[in-house]
Amino acid sequence: MIEGAKLCQPHCCFFLYCLTQDPFYVLDSIVTSKTRIKLLLKFFSHDNSGYLRSLAKEFDESTNSVRVELNRLTEAGLLQTEDDGKTKVYRANRSHPFFNEIRNMVSKFLGLDQLLEQVVSRLGNVEKAYIVGDYAQGVDSGTIDLILVGKEIDMVYLGFLVEKTYEKINRRVNVRVVEEMDEEIGGVMVYG
Repeated sequence: MIEGAKLCQPHCCFFLYCLTQDPFYVLDSIVTSKTRIKLLLKFFSHDNSGYLRSLAKEFDESTNSVRVELNRLTEAGLLQTEDDGKTKVYRANRSHPFFNEIRNMVSKFLGLDQLLEQVVSRLGNVEKAYIVGDYAQGVDSGTIDLILVGKEIDMVYLGFLVEKTYEKINRRVNVRVVEEMDEEIGGVMVYG
């Protein structure tokens, strides 16, 4: 036992146990609604917004099941709404006290934190990294498009990382490397 450490409370032990488990299993066991998981991924992986019918179509779910979960997340303060004519638009509530924690959990669920940690720490002089394409729009198509800005990047190791990332998170990674940004990159900056 570490000197000065207090005995764990039961919820603390559960949290530590969760850290050792597969993130897909943990998120599924904590959040039992598949629709709610899809909404959390949609709104907390990127700065996305959406309205009921578009979300139901995107998730291939009934509008009623999506409405129920949108209402629960809104009542909990995790989502906020604004009216756009007759349409109610939903987005993550960035001022919620757990916004950053939920975003980090979603990032771990998607495996992006591991990918970026590996890329940045061992690849060379990476100045910035952007996710573009479907993922930047909040759509999990199974392929992550990444743009790395930097010089003297180890391309052999990058190829190895792309293969290992697929094995680890079951998503293909397409990487484009540029030495400097000539123009504004449309996407989500995830490093830099």
